[in-house]
Amino acid sequence: MTHPFSKAAVASQYFLYFGVMGLYLPYFNLYCYHLGFSGFHIGALSALRSVTMVIFPMVWGTLADRTKGRRPIYILCNTISAATWALFLLTEDFATMALITVAYGIFYSPVISFLEAITMETLGREKKSYGRIRLWGSIGFISVVLAFGKLIEVFSVQLIIFCILIGSLLLALISATVPSDQRPPRSLLTHGAKALVHRRSVVFLGCGFLMLASHGAYYGFFSIHLETLGYSSTFIGLSWALASSTEILAMLYSEAIFSRFKLERVLLASFAAAALRWLILGAASSPAVILMSQFLHAMTYGTFHMASILYMDRLSPTDAKNLGQAVNNALTYGLGLMVGFFINGALYGMMGSFGLFQVSTLIALAGGAVFGAFQLLERGRTRAEVNETNHRSNDDD
Repeated sequence: MTHPFSKAAVASQYFLYFGVMGLYLPYFNLYCYHLGFSGFHIGALSALRSVTMVIFPMVWGTLADRTKGRRPIYILCNTISAATWALFLLTEDFATMALITVAYGIFYSPVISFLEAITMETLGREKKSYGRIRLWGSIGFISVVLAFGKLIEVFSVQLIIFCILIGSLLLALISATVPSDQRPPRSLLTHGAKALVHRRSVVFLGCGFLMLASHGAYYGFFSIHLETLGYSSTFIGLSWALASSTEILAMLYSEAIFSRFKLERVLLASFAAAALRWLILGAASSPAVILMSQFLHAMTYGTFHMASILYMDRLSPTDAKNLGQAVNNALTYGLGLMVGFFINGALYGMMGSFGLFQVSTLIALAGGAVFGAFQLLERGRTRAEVNETNHRSNDDD
């Protein structure tokens, strides 16, 4: 059993973290677009942020596993990243913003992987109910994205920098409420860390990379896509909020989903949903169809994210849980999104936003095909090993 205070503390972190994301994802690139930045510049800023998400979660995660210092590192990273974000108030120059983005990302990057590791440890044997804590992040995202969509119609998208700063300061303020790491400190490179290089982990992380690369068009250019189609900021906010509302349903029923279906099947279904979602956005301009496609977010993000966290927790040995979640976050939300942002930033001027979603469809299909093929090979290998064991047993008899 877990202590209720620990659950409440973790839930509050999700609420604020994803509340800030509800400002950043729909509106920061739109803010840059209004500053006059090109598609390449917008993609480059997003990609620079993602570069830090590749490298530094693993650095901080390794340090936390070695020193048992996850809690103080978590507080430090929240505090310094909030202070760094304040520098965006002082400039609208691309080069300066690029430098701030890198500095900010160094400290911001490990926050979510630490939070996922904290949640897994807090839940203990109740890990299948992960979604019931994680849904508070979706609630925070929806609340903010809807409110801000209306707010910038009254004022200006310029307000986003100040609002993200306020949210980040609140997150830093209550970050001290999270529980400490309960596991003993480990050496820098443990047997558990080496076990993360197992073929199952490598294939999963590679496919997760493709899944998030396919999201580059959505996270980088969806708001711009809608604005160029003539939709208002309120509609943009509604579209993002609707997507997050559907993920809440997936999280509410997470225990039932993961009790009934294997993680591998949930992941495969999520890949298929992503390919369908990007295919629709690559062809549709109707508001009804666009909003309907947002319901697929329940699978492309909701079930995929939850299954990924649980799957990585299963693959990670006890002495490398922080590092395992950090590697997962780095190679998917870090490297995957970075590549997705660069590709989409480079292609936006050539093929427009409709073309970006068509490319995303192919990337999601590739990730699902590789993951599905590997599962078939693993089943075949397992059956062969069982048959070999039975054959040897019969020979011994």
